[in-house]
Amino acid sequence: MTVTIQPGPVQGTVPSIPSKSAAHRLLLCAALADRPTRVICPQSSQDIDATLRCLKGLGASITPREDGYDVVPLDRNEPVPPCVLDCGESGSTLRFLLPVAGALGVEAVFALAGRLAQRPIEPLMDQLRANGCDVVLDRQAKTLSIRGRLTPGEYVLPGNVSSQFISGLLFALPLLPGESRLRIDGPLESAGYLRLTLRCLADFGVVPEETEDGWDLSPRRCRSPGLVQVEGDWSNAAPWLCLGALGGESVTVTGMDVTSLQGDKEICQVLGKMGARIGHTAGRVTAFRGELHPLTVDARDIPDLVPVVAAVAAAVPGTTRITGAARLRLKESDRLATTARALNALGGQVEETEDGLLIHGKDHLDGGRVDAAGDHRIAMAAAVASGVCTGPVVIAGGQAESRPASEAP
Repeated sequence: MTVTIQPGPVQGTVPSIPSKSAAHRLLLCAALADRPTRVICPQSSQDIDATLRCLKGLGASITPREDGYDVVPLDRNEPVPPCVLDCGESGSTLRFLLPVAGALGVEAVFALAGRLAQRPIEPLMDQLRANGCDVVLDRQAKTLSIRGRLTPGEYVLPGNVSSQFISGLLFALPLLPGESRLRIDGPLESAGYLRLTLRCLADFGVVPEETEDGWDLSPRRCRSPGLVQVEGDWSNAAPWLCLGALGGESVTVTGMDVTSLQGDKEICQVLGKMGARIGHTAGRVTAFRGELHPLTVDARDIPDLVPVVAAVAAAVPGTTRITGAARLRLKESDRLATTARALNALGGQVEETEDGLLIHGKDHLDGGRVDAAGDHRIAMAAAVASGVCTGPVVIAGGQAESRPASEAP
């Protein structure tokens, strides 16, 4: 699908959509709980659908409602027959459910679409192999198979790998019949997403004991609170707030939790440091244009924000430097390359570095044609850039904009 966006500033109010990051976690906890849970989540996405498919494949019963889902947990006393679990392109689904399948002793084949089979997962596979499971990744066939059952013990992951590996083990280890320790080696990245995991687990009565370098986890079943609600999505709010920062009267996103643990809430801080004015009132977040200026952004904890922040910086005279984003080369596209290519196609001046971007900002962009590269984040960046273009922006592959975000490579 080709989408054409006419140039000019944007203003107005848009409602938030449910956070995919929170939805994955709450649906998984509900599927592992002791009794049914109603999950309020009025909109779905390809990634959420992937998690729903896989949870059903593991034996949970999930009934759609107008405002979300009724989840009847899987029966831990009934063995799950060998199954195929279709993850689509959802990295969260794969990385959360692979260790859970191992903890449950399920023989499963995870079907992987798009670039998912090429994205990193070896550190997690190594830990599952070291603790009782046989795990085989076939990148050519785009499958990942697991058999065997995890054993209690010590699990170690580097802190600079995907936080989703760590979250997956936090979900899985309480399912084991004995004490386990999850140790993180080195500085932790994407800590906000881990806090979100821990909060969702706490909502279901599972509270791992924090240690100096990780967590101790005892056998514990999730206890359903009966009703949970998925909060608004800061990843989706970010492009709208970027548009507000670039011009027009203001852009407001409703239904947002300003106390959220989602990492991409940091968009408010980034835009504020650039000179935009950000307001918060009763679940409403508003971005107003200010006197914008370049800055240096460390993206280690906010990699998904890089394309839209780069789009803003491309229209801010001076040089903005984005660092700590090497993981973006292993997303749905090489996002450092495709972000630079997209903004340069619109008249920007963006250079790739080993772990980020150098954006030499101008006072406007020209417009032009952008290839979204099958990546919703690139489509969103081009849409943000249209707010400062003098001509139309044509996005080839614009349907990618509806594809949900992932947290890490």
